[in-house]
Amino acid sequence: MPLSHAVLTLLADGPSHGYELKTRFEAAVGPQWGGLNIGHLYQILDRLVRDGHVVRDHIAQSDRPDKTIYQLTPGGAEELQTWATTPWVRTSGFRDELFLKLLGASRLGPEELAAFVSAQRQAHLADLGALTRQRRAHAGDPLVALLIDAAAAHIKADLQVIDSAEERLTGLTSGDVPIHTATTTGDQATA
Repeated sequence: MPLSHAVLTLLADGPSHGYELKTRFEAAVGPQWGGLNIGHLYQILDRLVRDGHVVRDHIAQSDRPDKTIYQLTPGGAEELQTWATTPWVRTSGFRDELFLKLLGASRLGPEELAAFVSAQRQAHLADLGALTRQRRAHAGDPLVALLIDAAAAHIKADLQVIDSAEERLTGLTSGDVPIHTATTTGDQATA
């Protein structure tokens, strides 16, 4: 699981508590990943403890509640080494809502497909503009800059798909085919 391994990576730098790990994760991967839910992080930490990859120690604090510190175990370091040096292979296919939207828009007709393609193209261009600004803001952080570059490459690939969609989906766009809906009367629906 990638987030578990990211936590192991952060713990390789030394012991940390939960909120410190959250802050370090968000700084390490930058704005493209999004925030890390602290509740989810503690679930990950519990699983890592259960699996023997991490140990936890409670530190008493006189002026605050006890702090829980997490530390990598030798087994966790071995798991991190194996994970970090093994190639990533896509296992879930290319599930992307963009293709489902193309299916829906093409089914509605050529005008709807053209409208969707135009709107999606504008959205992608806006995303590229935002990524360009983020890239400048994070130029000094090589990992974040690389993640932003990867996001831009994905958007550029989606733009290529969008730019060819109308021509390639012409056979699917038949606006003269009616859309069948149910008509309701009381609790019964009829087609």
